[in-house]
Amino acid sequence: MIVFGKPFLVGLCTGNITYGASVWVPDPEEVWVYTQLQKDYRPGDQQLTLLLSDVHIYTYLICFLNPDILEGENDLTALSFLHEPAVLHNLRVRFLHYNSIYTYCGIVLVALNPYEELPIYGEEVIDVYSGQDMADMDPHIFSLAEDAYRTMIRSEKNQSIIISGESGSGKTVSAKFTMRYFAVVGGAAQQTSVEEKVLASNPIMEAIGNAKTIRNDNSSRFGKYIEIGFGSKGDIIGANMRTYLLEKSRVVFQAPKERNYHIFYQLCASRELPEMRALKLSSAENFRYTSQGKDINIPGTDDVMELENTRNALTILGVQPDQQMELFRILAAVLHLGNVNIQASGRGGDRSYINGDDGFLVVFSKLMGVEGSQMAHWLCHQRLAVGGEMLVKPMSGQQANDARDALAKHIYGQLFTWIVQRLNSALRAQREQPKTFIGVLDIYGFETFDRNSFEQFCINYANEKLQQQFNRHVFQLEQEEYVREELPWNRIEFSDNQPCITLIEGSLGLLDLLDEECRVPKGSDENWARKLYDQHLNNSHNFRKPRMSNSAFIILHFADMVQYECVGFLDKNRDTVFEEPINIMRASQSDLVAELFQQQSAGGSISASSVPNGGVRSGKRAHREHKLTVGFQFRQSLQLLMDTLNSTTPHYVRCIKPNDLKKSFMFDPKRAVQQLRACGVLETVRISAAGYPSRWTYEEFFGRYRVLLRGYSAQDDLRVLCQNTIPALILDPDQYCFGKTKVFFRAGQVAVLEKLRAERLRAAGVLIQSWVRGWMQRRWYQQLRRSTLTLQRYTRGALARRLAWTLRYTRAALIIQKTFRMVMVRQLFISIREATITIQAFARGMQARHAYRVLVAERAAVRLQAWVRCCLTRRWFRRVRAAVVLLQCCVRRKAARRELRRLRAEARSVEKYRELNKGMEVKLMQLQLRADQQVRNEHVKASERESNSSEQEQLRSALHKLQKQLQEQSHTAPTVTAKQEEERRRAEERAAQEIHQLSQVCEFTTPPQQHALLSLNHSLRQQSQAQAGAAVQAELEEERRRYQGLLREFTRLEQRYDNLRDMSMLPTAEVGICCCRREKKWGTVRKNIFNTDIGFTFLCSCCTYKMNCYFFLLQKHTGDLDMTALWLKNACVLKDLLTQIMFIFCPVPAILESETIPGLSGAVVKLVGSRKRAGSDPRPAGSTEAASMAAVLKELGALHSALERQGLPLTLMEQIFRQLAHLLAASTLNSLLLRKDMCCCNRGLQIRYNVSLLEEWLRSRGVWSGGAAASLEPLIQAAQLLQMSKKTEADGQAIVQTCNAMSSQQIVKILTQYTPQSDLEERVTLNFIRITQGLLKGCSDGHPPQLLLDVRRVFPVTFPYLPPLPVSAEQLDIPESLKISFLRRV
Repeated sequence: MIVFGKPFLVGLCTGNITYGASVWVPDPEEVWVYTQLQKDYRPGDQQLTLLLSDVHIYTYLICFLNPDILEGENDLTALSFLHEPAVLHNLRVRFLHYNSIYTYCGIVLVALNPYEELPIYGEEVIDVYSGQDMADMDPHIFSLAEDAYRTMIRSEKNQSIIISGESGSGKTVSAKFTMRYFAVVGGAAQQTSVEEKVLASNPIMEAIGNAKTIRNDNSSRFGKYIEIGFGSKGDIIGANMRTYLLEKSRVVFQAPKERNYHIFYQLCASRELPEMRALKLSSAENFRYTSQGKDINIPGTDDVMELENTRNALTILGVQPDQQMELFRILAAVLHLGNVNIQASGRGGDRSYINGDDGFLVVFSKLMGVEGSQMAHWLCHQRLAVGGEMLVKPMSGQQANDARDALAKHIYGQLFTWIVQRLNSALRAQREQPKTFIGVLDIYGFETFDRNSFEQFCINYANEKLQQQFNRHVFQLEQEEYVREELPWNRIEFSDNQPCITLIEGSLGLLDLLDEECRVPKGSDENWARKLYDQHLNNSHNFRKPRMSNSAFIILHFADMVQYECVGFLDKNRDTVFEEPINIMRASQSDLVAELFQQQSAGGSISASSVPNGGVRSGKRAHREHKLTVGFQFRQSLQLLMDTLNSTTPHYVRCIKPNDLKKSFMFDPKRAVQQLRACGVLETVRISAAGYPSRWTYEEFFGRYRVLLRGYSAQDDLRVLCQNTIPALILDPDQYCFGKTKVFFRAGQVAVLEKLRAERLRAAGVLIQSWVRGWMQRRWYQQLRRSTLTLQRYTRGALARRLAWTLRYTRAALIIQKTFRMVMVRQLFISIREATITIQAFARGMQARHAYRVLVAERAAVRLQAWVRCCLTRRWFRRVRAAVVLLQCCVRRKAARRELRRLRAEARSVEKYRELNKGMEVKLMQLQLRADQQVRNEHVKASERESNSSEQEQLRSALHKLQKQLQEQSHTAPTVTAKQEEERRRAEERAAQEIHQLSQVCEFTTPPQQHALLSLNHSLRQQSQAQAGAAVQAELEEERRRYQGLLREFTRLEQRYDNLRDMSMLPTAEVGICCCRREKKWGTVRKNIFNTDIGFTFLCSCCTYKMNCYFFLLQKHTGDLDMTALWLKNACVLKDLLTQIMFIFCPVPAILESETIPGLSGAVVKLVGSRKRAGSDPRPAGSTEAASMAAVLKELGALHSALERQGLPLTLMEQIFRQLAHLLAASTLNSLLLRKDMCCCNRGLQIRYNVSLLEEWLRSRGVWSGGAAASLEPLIQAAQLLQMSKKTEADGQAIVQTCNAMSSQQIVKILTQYTPQSDLEERVTLNFIRITQGLLKGCSDGHPPQLLLDVRRVFPVTFPYLPPLPVSAEQLDIPESLKISFLRRV
């Protein structure tokens, strides 16, 4: 029996504690271990008897375990017992077993660094968390950022996210992902320059402000507060950055296994680049400022690529390449300055000098644009004012080296300040002033080392201020929750660290005494330490003096007791540099260098010899003037930061470093509990435990503990029922309290209720077992009696059957003998008869085959004779026909040549005849049109034929007369002139054109009409030769003029018809899009389309004609680049609209949360209370209508009906619903993977039922076979996984075979998040998860290693070939709700 000091008790509830209860015990290695009670505990006892693993019995008062159902809870404040071991155990379980790095602790998000890349920060994760309530999703940095963003939009109040933690805990990464989330949700569809600049600031600040330390490869050595400004629409319009306490001492000194700032190593690694050769750099090992840590490389980091990223970020922020090279020259000059060799001389080394030919000094002077000789002189000398005279005093070697390092630190500090100012100038809002902002504070956490100096003092001072603000904010939220619920409450006592803050910043505090000592001419660290002892040693409980040191002091911080060494405090607080090197820098030929050192200090009353971040020491008695010290500036900036944080709604992120070895998913409880104490998480737990940490809504309490309530009915008010029942369960009325909507319990009372519930269920189980066992015994007796009677009945029956069988056997023997003899005789007869029949059949078959062969031979001979005679006759006929055709060709050729000679002779001799026929072609067209009219009139065909025949006879007679006249006049015809020849040629051309036009018209006529026209043409040609009179000539001229006018009108109408035909092939919406593009009204069309339910349907109907329309328009306007660009832009915008419309309708809650199975909703009850932040405005109950599957199916039905009304082909409809099914399944599965409260068996059954409703709907509409089934398969398998058994290796194999459409990460994530919702279920063991992981590794399913599905995936659309629709543009049904009546058709 061993007693550990004074006993104490944490988290112990009132009442008796029985033997076997689990408790936590302090342990030197694991911090806390759990064991069991070996003796009952009663109120008033001062000791507990425990059993440890070494079988020894200890008596001690310790902490009790939480119920198993609370293990791995998302929110630490929801635990029944709130104490340090419970918090540590819950974080360990979530981190190691569930691979969850985020956990809520009230309003704080605890983040553990996993030391490996996790696939939980992609755009698909941002889509899942965007717009979701913080209480509905698993803990995540995106959830906290979403809560801050939505609170800002809803309440129009500024927000701040405070990220703190030790070096290497992941603060920088958390801040980076937070800003990335804001850039996505606060940006446009395409990222604008503002969001791009905000993200581009990260690589720049990491390069110049981050360095490798022992604890972290990318440690931020400064604090920063970034204000991201948002406009009235919630979009990012600007940003501003403030920095705090840059660690300038790292520029000149690095501890072992540490590095300088990243930018120096990036420049050295890129020294071989052409533009970098002028910097005269070499390897980082050759420079003093980069080689002190003896470790210049970071595994897995490419410094050359990092410099390229830094330069790209500078370009994005508007820093030109020449100015970037100025920056790099200054940084390279700092490295060369560190290698300048300062040699001691004189007696005792009281002098120093620099060789004029020092190569590093020459390169430094050239890069900085200063005189090398002056710089060499003033690095080794200082100017003093003695009695009004200026004296130059040489410095010792050590003093010169310190002056050189001070100059290097000052140059880097000035450059750092200039870069921050340049970033703020680039990020400043240009369009409008920000309406609200969200500030992201990435600041150092509480630090304590073996040797702590001025930097750790300032860091811990800042953490004291932040912890005070945090405590007061948490206390205020607790009070607001109690006031909102109208609870009678007493003031909660919490540890206020105001005495420690007063010790540091109060009147005659540490900072005041430090500044006073800095103003003393001969002030020293020892004098300052003595002043501290005299002023505070006996007056402050937070200040102590070490026993073995007179140059150190101890401060009792909120997190730990820290001892500070006074050596170096005054120098670091002054941060001075001599004036003469600064004056040389001001006269630099480099514009950037001169600009850096022309800046005035922020002190106001500072003399011209001072610089920012400290003072410049010179001989002009400048020490008499007030200078701003580093401590004073830091206190002012910290107070400004606290004022900003107090004016905003804070959100807290506490980053925890799980181990110091940087190993992935390794948990060191000592390091974790040390950081939990330092970052205030345990203080949050203590404040919550001081009040009512367990909070249940009345509905949740009734659903969980209804077995403890008696005498209730469905009509009873749940609040009244709880008020009447709980006093009987918990006797002490101080342990609970009733609010308006919730019932509150003190720490440990939920465990009491769980115990009572378990006892009630156990008693009910015992009662049920007794009844079941009695029923089973009665059933066994009745079955035994029935079996006995059955056996007796069967035995007697067997004996009777045996007697009957003997009688039957005797009779059967006689029958068998008789039958056997008959069968033998019958078989002999049958064999003889079969042999006879076989012989007859063979003989008859032989005769039939012989006759058949004779018949076939005769038939073949006859057929051969017929073929031979036919070939001979055909050959003779072809020879005769060829000879006849040849003879006809010769005769016709001869006649044609004779006719050709005659026509040539007439053409040469008769020119007057040509003039008379000038207008005959026009008459011919008129007569052809008249003939066409006659053909269409069927009822007067006969009369018109007679008139045509008589007219032909007249024309023939007239032709004969004209021929005679021409023959008579041919002898007296005058000579044809050139003018007459030209007129004749023009007339022939016009006639040819008119004949060509008529031939085109004739192509559209029917064959009978064509035959009639040909006959008329022949006759009219003959008739035209007989028209020679003056009256006929005048008539022909009049008809020619009328025809030319009609021809021009016909050409104009034909062009207009082509235009209308091209535009008629477009849907009305496409025409409208074209017109609206030209009239700058596209935004109105977009708005009207997306404000209607069937806008998407209308766009889909347009897609059917899209490609053909573009082809026709672009083919017509081949050389018009403006038209090509217009329709290319229209196609891109239409594709963007179709992509955006998919994300408008996403009813994830309907599938995931809809309770459509009767009687199942009561079984799924959230155990924990609301995780919602008390500081944010609660959403009113019933403000949004609960989504249901009926509403989803109704919307899908409306979409399907609209698509059918537009006549969309079935194949396109299948592809549309395939895309919608993928969107529904991916969004629902992603939400399921990130919600632990949904991973249970009952919820899987509910999800499977909801998906089956969707499947049935898709089958009923005939769109199931287009790929929708494959899209829903991952969600179906996830629902099946929730319902499957998860115990043995066979169950794991069944899971691997069933869930073949899911990735291994998705399966493991669901298994780790599986949370039983009742006592009948069991948690998934870690061993089973490892077995399943091994099976998944051995099964190469080919799925990509992704956790979330890509909701932005767009399947390729295939447009099938379809015949042109018989619907023109005028017949399209455009919905009235589109409101596009302003469009005009072109």
